[in-house]
Amino acid sequence: MVTQGRRSTLGLSLFWRTFFLLALLLTGGVFAWLQTLRALEFEPRAMQAAHQTAGLVNLARAALKQADGINRVALLKSLTSQEATRVTPREPGDTWDTFETDRFSRRVSEELRSALGPEAVVARSVNGTPGMWVGFTIDRDRYWLQAESAHAREINRNTLLIWTGIALLATLVGSVTIASLINRPLRQLSFAASRIRDGDLDSRLDENTLTSEIREVNRGFNRMARELARVEEDRAVMLAGISHDLRTPLARLRLETEMSVDDDEAKRNMALDIDQLDAIIDKFMDYARPGETELSPVLVSPIIDREAAVLRDPTQIRITSRVAIDLLVMADDTELGRVFLNLFENARRYGRGTYTGVAEVTVTYVKTGPWAIISVRDQGPGVAPEKLSQLTTPFFRGDAARTAATGAGLGLAIVDKAMHRMGGSLELANAPDGGLVAHLRLKRAPSNADPVASLKPGRRAPRARRSTVGEA
Repeated sequence: MVTQGRRSTLGLSLFWRTFFLLALLLTGGVFAWLQTLRALEFEPRAMQAAHQTAGLVNLARAALKQADGINRVALLKSLTSQEATRVTPREPGDTWDTFETDRFSRRVSEELRSALGPEAVVARSVNGTPGMWVGFTIDRDRYWLQAESAHAREINRNTLLIWTGIALLATLVGSVTIASLINRPLRQLSFAASRIRDGDLDSRLDENTLTSEIREVNRGFNRMARELARVEEDRAVMLAGISHDLRTPLARLRLETEMSVDDDEAKRNMALDIDQLDAIIDKFMDYARPGETELSPVLVSPIIDREAAVLRDPTQIRITSRVAIDLLVMADDTELGRVFLNLFENARRYGRGTYTGVAEVTVTYVKTGPWAIISVRDQGPGVAPEKLSQLTTPFFRGDAARTAATGAGLGLAIVDKAMHRMGGSLELANAPDGGLVAHLRLKRAPSNADPVASLKPGRRAPRARRSTVGEA
């Protein structure tokens, strides 16, 4: 089983961070203004309720005082029949509940007693009838006046909740809008940077935005993109020149060696040195290759057999492939061939068995969801665990004793770079029972896709599912 040696980090994007900070700020502002408004209108509302009720009591008291006994009874009957305000006699057996239940009702009661006198009684229900009841006296007679409850004049709590909810909803919508506007230039910058990372050096940003800071950033980014495009163009020209200028004298050297040296052993060694120089040039060219890669469905098994056939010497390497002939992956035929060839060459150089002196290489695969993981394993001594992460570093060799080995030290670096260009990944590990294993993770192609030709001109397709290349 292949495990990805990466830790997933949980973090907020800049958009959500901006959104949460704005939402917190605006929500706190809404509640602060709400509490301020409630504190500012509390005192006037209590005073208004008390003065209106005291006015009704004084009006009823004056009317009852001016009426004689007969007219007072008729007036009481008239006032008792009213719905909003009623005046009834206060009987000794009346039961009542105090009006003072909260801060607002206590403030109203205090104002009423201040206006009507300390003997005034304020109740929230009399004989089980709810309302705002005020008890007052005229001479020796006592009466109840039922007025509209002062609580009815309070801000309706449901209305308050509705408007608070509307304010919070407006806060969230405003936060999303503001965060989106703030992060839009950064999102565009991130998108353009990802396109340049993928090799699209023509990506440009708008240099005429209204925000001066974003305008300067976009101009700097465009200058960087133009410089990268120029450097890439110079690199292509330089690589073409190096390839031509180095290989031409190498060809002349080989010809002169064949013609001027009589010693066959020296001639063979010089030819090997020239071949090594030519191979090193190929490695440098492969590593410096541009990043653009066009992916298409390719068959893996023919590519393995094609590249394994290049290494024909059974005294140095034997390659066994157990990859199904119908395994399709999304890759580039040339790039994938270069990956396998470098892995086989690495195994031939460094993965030979201690006793046989032959590199035994086995290629297997597994399917996991949308991915195919192809494993290339040798039976060599492996690599120290602390050096595994450095094997894909250019010019690094896992064993100091191998510094005399022929090669440029770019094989695994080329494999890692090619895998990233194809949207896959490379993981190197030591096999439990010895040897180095390279896990190639590639996207599987749809089963109904038509594979491209995975054979170079002049190669014959393999006819067996399992093939062993390099065996005697």
